Amino acid sequence: MTATPAAPAADPTMEAIGHAVVRARTGDIASARRELLGLWSGIGVTGDPLHRCSLAHYLADLYEDPAQALAWDIRALDAADAVTDLRVREHHAGLRIAGFYPSLHLNLADDYRRLGSFEAATAHIDAAREHAPSLPQDPYGDLIRGAIQEVGESIDRRDRSPRASAPGPGA
Repeated sequence: MTATPAAPAADPTMEAIGHAVVRARTGDIASARRELLGLWSGIGVTGDPLHRCSLAHYLADLYEDPAQALAWDIRALDAADAVTDLRVREHHAGLRIAGFYPSLHLNLADDYRRLGSFEAATAHIDAAREHAPSLPQDPYGDLIRGAIQEVGESIDRRDRSPRASAPGPGA
């Protein structure tokens, strides 16, 4: 995924998701969560997979409870499996679906780690590492690579505490 939502190309749903993400990043978590949940109701579980993936990915960050975040992160990964590169490029010419997977698996690893499910956390951090070569060589890629390292070390230590660098309401 991208560090910030890419400029949408005439896609009102992606625009609305982007506005909610900006609202969350300025501290209005409750309002952003309501907006995203409202959008989810309209998109539904069979809607555009890019919309579902993006919305679920960002919505997961708005929950401090790792079990609630996990439910949304699973939805994001499931939706990503249905997104095509053509659909991603329709939204932003510079993106590829392969670049989403490191962050999606990282988030799942972190959720499972915080829940104390270290075997599942290890499987997802390994998947994040496997997909990391798809990350761009830019500050966003560096951020995700650093977070993969950080979460991997926390898994090795069996540390369940929230990480200070994680996005979301506790950040």
